[in-house]
Amino acid sequence: MACLNVLKQEIKTLEAVFPKTHERFQIVSASVDELNCRFIGRNGKRYEIHANITETYPSTPPVWFADTEETSVTNAVQILSNTSGRDNHVMNQVAILVRELCRLHGVSEPGELERLSVGMWVPPPPAAGDPHDMDDEDEDEDNDDDEDLHLEMDESEILAKNKSEEMDAEHSNMLERLRQNQRQDYLKGQVSGSVQATDRLMKELRDIYRSETFKKGMYSIELVSDSLYEWNIRLMSVDPDSPLHNDLVLLKEKEGKDSILLNMLFKETYPFEPPFVRVVHPVISGGYVLMGGAICMELLTKQGWSSAYTVEAVIMQIAATLVKGKARIQFGTAKVVTQGQYSLARAQQSFKSLVQIHEKNGWFTPPKEDG
Repeated sequence: MACLNVLKQEIKTLEAVFPKTHERFQIVSASVDELNCRFIGRNGKRYEIHANITETYPSTPPVWFADTEETSVTNAVQILSNTSGRDNHVMNQVAILVRELCRLHGVSEPGELERLSVGMWVPPPPAAGDPHDMDDEDEDEDNDDDEDLHLEMDESEILAKNKSEEMDAEHSNMLERLRQNQRQDYLKGQVSGSVQATDRLMKELRDIYRSETFKKGMYSIELVSDSLYEWNIRLMSVDPDSPLHNDLVLLKEKEGKDSILLNMLFKETYPFEPPFVRVVHPVISGGYVLMGGAICMELLTKQGWSSAYTVEAVIMQIAATLVKGKARIQFGTAKVVTQGQYSLARAQQSFKSLVQIHEKNGWFTPPKEDG
């Protein structure tokens, strides 16, 4: 409770110090889960920067990422992953971020930065003649009561929000098991991946469990060997007017399977590099699906990727791309699949070749017969 109330107060302070109208740095939106900020550079160029506040905050700092890959922004964001102690607090994080952004962009620091010291910022006094500027002692007592009431209201709002975004027991237990596994691995010195990628993937999974598309059964998620770094995704819903939808109905009749199985691999550099995604089953022609099951999408390459993309957005984009590319399921090819046409090695090789071609010639929509 104490940590949550401190976090709320820090967020209120940030919103007061850097409102949406600030000429250099703006808090666009904020909650106890995330911050969405905007930095305005020398020539008025705007940069969107985000922070996910994880469940381990403030023991670990928020996870920051930007919509741009410009080093004048990514280098500033990267510094925030190496903080500790009081510098993990969002107010200090923002202060560090703004100072570094101003330095890298060659602009002067906003004077408001002096106010960002945890527990030290005090709202400006009321204007002269303000009717509220009287009976200070009584007002202080009233303010204490108002603050308590306000915090209670905030807690109620949070509870209401959580209720609307609640997940079932199975998925809650999965998240708890993952947290326990991470804790045990840490104690044993067997930590895999990176703190930044793990925190982001935990948030992605939690958000998916709460999302409407997931609850409506448009797709399902399974972690391979309970690893956050490898997901199996069953895509069960595509445009009902598409030939691919009809093929999925036929697939269920023929094989008892009603989904397209995707495999998604994440590196420890996620979210700054995209996941590797491939189709595992069934064999598909068209739909920009390459040999081995790799998918021809610029979004899944380093040059087309943005750290702001969510896993759910990627899944939805793949579903749309399959339909747009007129994907069709190839029936009667099980023997071909078992011989290894769809394999990780083949998918990685075909995707690597694809990227090399596009880096040389630029990206374009290939003919449907090429995938």
